[in-house]
Amino acid sequence: MSGPQTSFDAKRFREVLGHFPTGVVVITGIGDDGEPVGMVVGSFTSVSLDPPLVAFLPSRTSSSYAKLRTASSFCVNVLAADQEDLCRRFASKTGDKFAGVAWHAAPSGAPVLQEAVAWIDCDFSETIEAGDHDIVLGAVRDLGVLNSVPPLLFFQGGYGAFSPGALVAPYESDLLGQIRIADLAREHMERLSADLQLECYAQSVVADELVIVAGSGTAKSTVHGHIGRRMPFAPPYGALFVADRGDEAVDAWLARRNLPLTDEDRAFYRDKLARVRERRWSLALRAPDHDEVWEEIDRFSTAPRTPGLERRVGALLERIKGSYEPGDLEPGRLYDVRLLGAPVYGPDGSVVQVLALFGMPPQADVEQITAWLKRLTGAAEAVTEAIGGRAPQATDD
Repeated sequence: MSGPQTSFDAKRFREVLGHFPTGVVVITGIGDDGEPVGMVVGSFTSVSLDPPLVAFLPSRTSSSYAKLRTASSFCVNVLAADQEDLCRRFASKTGDKFAGVAWHAAPSGAPVLQEAVAWIDCDFSETIEAGDHDIVLGAVRDLGVLNSVPPLLFFQGGYGAFSPGALVAPYESDLLGQIRIADLAREHMERLSADLQLECYAQSVVADELVIVAGSGTAKSTVHGHIGRRMPFAPPYGALFVADRGDEAVDAWLARRNLPLTDEDRAFYRDKLARVRERRWSLALRAPDHDEVWEEIDRFSTAPRTPGLERRVGALLERIKGSYEPGDLEPGRLYDVRLLGAPVYGPDGSVVQVLALFGMPPQADVEQITAWLKRLTGAAEAVTEAIGGRAPQATDD
């Protein structure tokens, strides 16, 4: 091995390491003068679970660190993505950093910033010299989450937010193009709603989500309030969009559940996709948990995307998966239908939009469901023809 370099390009060092994103925290404490002190750190890490240890790496020339070293404890405050201004305040070298900043004391007395994502209260455990920085080990006393929102990240010299990829679709749709298709579908949707006294909406895949792009309904319906609503493009949602696609698209759809899937789970969903591919329509029966799922979907539409939110939605979808794409309906039985869907095909034979009927009265027999499906699939076929689309050729499995 070669010996240490006598000279080093510090600018290039920072540039290359800047390609690795880091979380941003504010380390706080109460100095020996009784006043709060805080400093911004981008080099914070967990160290050990047993015993619970964390570490941060401050510059030894930092005046804030010099004051923090006089404290008996410190608190790590994980900043939220919308706290960039607060970050810059604590990174500055002048002014009262705590002026106007809401905080309360951690069990050790160190400040917990009010709007932080999380806090970790620590005792100083050990300080190790490492070049022009120190490695400060902290023994964790207590910790908690204040706001389950995306954290602030530092990357390539700038600040940003975390964007999870678990629900990212393998392809994107042009929203403007989807709206144009929905505009052509509108007259058919409105006729369906008027004739059947049911609500209808058009759904598309836009970037990483299912989005309702148009709707029609009755005088008492609320479908127009659903326009713009976003839903995860993950099982059991969106089966019509992937049923005719290859294994790669199906595997990506399954992976977006953000939950571990067994071979049995994969077989379960692939069987449902085969059923949708054969029928060329989609059916969901009402489940006891549907209303709870719909409330969470409301939050999914407006809340910052976090892995925690995706896990909660994934767990709820797991509870309703059995109500989607059931087997053959039995004559003489009555069913509570939640939703019926029919595909609109593009020129290449792929599903570009789904027309969905909902708001059906409970206890419908097979004849009634068949009649709804006939009208719905007829409307979807008319839209397919209007945009120059074509349904794919049936294949033998």
